[in-house]
Amino acid sequence: MPRENRKRGKKNKKKTEDFDKPESLPEPEVQSEVGPSWIIPSTAKEDDTNAEAPFGYVDTDVKAYFRTVDTQIRDWQDGEGEALVDENSDPNAERQMFFMAALNEMTGKEKQLATDPDCSIILERMAYSMDDFVRRVFMDSLCGSYETLVKHRFASHVCQTMITVAAETVSRETAGTLPSVPGNSDRGELRTMTQLILDICEELLPSLSTLVMDPFASHVVRALLALLSPAASSVVGDISQNNMRSKKSASWKARQGQLKSVFDSKGKGKEGYIIKTPPEFQSQARVLVKVLKKELGDNEVRALAADKVASPCLTMLLEVEALQGMSDQSKSLMDRITMGVISASLDDADSVPPSDYLGTLFRDPTSSHLLEVIVSRAPDKPFSLIWNTYMKGKLARLGAHPVANFVIAKALERANTLQLEDAYDELKDSWEKIINSSRSGVLRAIVDRSVMLHSAEDKAMEAAFIAFGLETPEDRKLLVPCALHLQTLQVYQSKSETQSSGTHHKGDKGKDATSQSSVQGSLLLQSLLKLPETYTQVVIDSFISLDIEERLSIAHDPTASRFLDALLESSTVSAKSKRAFIMSFIGHFHLLADDRIGSRICDRIFTFADTYLKEKIGRSLIPHEQALAASYYGKFFSRNLNLYLLQRRPDEWKNLQSNKKNLVPAQFSSAEAAAASGTEEKTLQTSHKKRKRDKAVKDEIDEVFEALPTKKTKASSLASSMPVRSEQVSGADDPTLRDVFSAIRSIPKNSDRKNGSSKKKKH
Repeated sequence: MPRENRKRGKKNKKKTEDFDKPESLPEPEVQSEVGPSWIIPSTAKEDDTNAEAPFGYVDTDVKAYFRTVDTQIRDWQDGEGEALVDENSDPNAERQMFFMAALNEMTGKEKQLATDPDCSIILERMAYSMDDFVRRVFMDSLCGSYETLVKHRFASHVCQTMITVAAETVSRETAGTLPSVPGNSDRGELRTMTQLILDICEELLPSLSTLVMDPFASHVVRALLALLSPAASSVVGDISQNNMRSKKSASWKARQGQLKSVFDSKGKGKEGYIIKTPPEFQSQARVLVKVLKKELGDNEVRALAADKVASPCLTMLLEVEALQGMSDQSKSLMDRITMGVISASLDDADSVPPSDYLGTLFRDPTSSHLLEVIVSRAPDKPFSLIWNTYMKGKLARLGAHPVANFVIAKALERANTLQLEDAYDELKDSWEKIINSSRSGVLRAIVDRSVMLHSAEDKAMEAAFIAFGLETPEDRKLLVPCALHLQTLQVYQSKSETQSSGTHHKGDKGKDATSQSSVQGSLLLQSLLKLPETYTQVVIDSFISLDIEERLSIAHDPTASRFLDALLESSTVSAKSKRAFIMSFIGHFHLLADDRIGSRICDRIFTFADTYLKEKIGRSLIPHEQALAASYYGKFFSRNLNLYLLQRRPDEWKNLQSNKKNLVPAQFSSAEAAAASGTEEKTLQTSHKKRKRDKAVKDEIDEVFEALPTKKTKASSLASSMPVRSEQVSGADDPTLRDVFSAIRSIPKNSDRKNGSSKKKKH
């Protein structure tokens, strides 16, 4: 078919007419397409270009250089290339030179690099390795442009990271530690990091209300608030900024590898640190709250609460407002969001009319986080008004809601005795529904509040029985497995029957889906163990009544085993109950220790037990000594027991265990105690080997011990099976060692080693 016959419609009619027009004729359509004369299309294109690179583009060669810098820093942060470094050389010296060269190349290009999509993450990676002086220089070079940078897609994350790492510098400056600054009259005086942060706040103040709603600048404002008022951050004392990024940004940053200092070769800086801030920071945080209240009206503040971008920032502002004592004021941020509840409390009102707006905050996934802060931070009287208006009479429905149950749990954590009694009465018929919908946070919160107030503790235990459908004493013996799996008795028994019949299915990792413990269930059991002894005894009896296979599976589970840790640590559990718990494993400790988690439980039990219990545990393991020593995990517990000494000299073993318990400090964890006791013997055995390898300190004493006959091998083999005692080391009563020492004294000081060794060979 010819091509012209395959054309359809009038698709290319305009193009054919354009080809027919002479080039000299005017085209009036151009003016109509452009629009009015005051619109310039070229300026619009320039604005689009400047939005991507407002300070210009980075040169290609410079970008290639910083890619090599990024590769090298990645290798250092991941620990690669450490084997190539000489032991005697300082690895930090080479890194310091490399880092200074990169900083010199960065000078004058900070803004261009920060707005570049490839180089911005490199600046974030380098920020963790900058010292205090370099950080101050870098942040000072950006001053005057922060309003543009914080709204940029890539530069905003650079600003956020720099504010994050600036917390360390501010803490040192507050403590009075200032780095030496090279004097240069041409460049002027360099501001401290404290002053730089205050200047950044002053620069952002005029546009604060718009920055809070900006998708990129909002995270920077939150990081700034966390630095100005560390207590307002969700991670008190550590601005790790995990909660300062969106989920998409956090996942992208996680794929960039480790972000840490290349000069912390021993892994320093991973622990949380206490942030010290000057008093000026608290005043500046107060100013931010005042400016936002002044610029935004009541409806605008309520609109921020429902916005996905602005709501997290508004949440931190509410925390700052509460910490500054500004919440209990009329027209405060909290007063505007709660529709005048604060103002009503100031007027001594007994009730407030319900608001549909505040009622929707309970069920909104975004705004519910903000409402959690309100019920936690609100003064007592406004909280009572919120409780009576929006929660009382609706707890059954809100407690089972997938979103509102978190707000109810936060409210129960600060309820008074009367409100707690009302909550128990109202939720009495809803506990089973709450467990079936996996909303156990409400039950755990009300149990914790009963423990704290020492009120309605019997109702707390009764609520647990009702929630899991445990009516008879026989049913209550299954409290622990039902709570760990967060299932009612009927559901648990039906799944157990299905599992025993062989028709059960397996989970993602090949484990039985019915045997997987729930984190919320484990936390609930830990809360129940804080109740008085009368109620905790029910929980312990439930665990002891289980079969040994079920008890071992709980002890081997990484989630459920935390319940056993809480049992040993609880102050309300009697010593008799703890003893019964330990005795329930007698005869099965070799099975308990043959597991990664179970070996840790064995160490905890052995550290807690008295000498009599330790002896019973040890004697029960004597028939399984070989199997325990051959186990990958059990061998560590076997070394801690020292069964060889228990069989040969029981009295010395008892004295050793009692002395060891007194020597271990109370603040040491059981894992540290087990590691210390397990490695003590190994350290004594290998100390003489280290001296033998060190040729520089070899002397006549080493030559004498090297020339000893094969008794040395027997002694070393004996030392490997029994601990080295101080009496054996001294050797004051051993005639053999006395002869050896007398022979050592008779050796001349300037004797030739070769002649001495040849004489020994002749003898």
